[in-house]
Amino acid sequence: MNIKLIAIGKTDNKSLQTLIDDYTKRLSFYIKFDLEIIPDIKNVKNLSESQQKEKEGELILSKLAPTDQLILLDENGKNFSSVGFSEELQKKMNSGIKTLVFVIGGPYGFSDTVYSKAQGKISLSLMTFSHQMVRLFFIEQLYRGFTILRNEPYHHQ
Repeated sequence: MNIKLIAIGKTDNKSLQTLIDDYTKRLSFYIKFDLEIIPDIKNVKNLSESQQKEKEGELILSKLAPTDQLILLDENGKNFSSVGFSEELQKKMNSGIKTLVFVIGGPYGFSDTVYSKAQGKISLSLMTFSHQMVRLFFIEQLYRGFTILRNEPYHHQ
């Protein structure tokens, strides 16, 4: 199985980017992982919230293959413990999915079209984090999930 994380807008904080790169490299020892950045939409001041979500949604959906399974990182999604998330990853791998795609939306979330194509939603927290920090937190949780599945000493109960 491959895992892809799609996110809107680049990370302009060099410290966060260094950590994202570190965990991406660590993750590559367990699974093929890609982080795909969709550039920020230009002239968003001229767009309504729903227009911005629609434009971002079109860009997100254009990155998907028909066989990809789409999971949205969404505040209204299912909450997992780290162990529970690792078990969910194992189920996905056992089910024969070729590519599992997670998406971090733009500042207003996702369009209805993206929601309708998704096979699930995950919430990282009831708190709100910057989109840049969510990338780091999510990639670290992927890494943690694989170390849990391999019984490696990274995660402590």
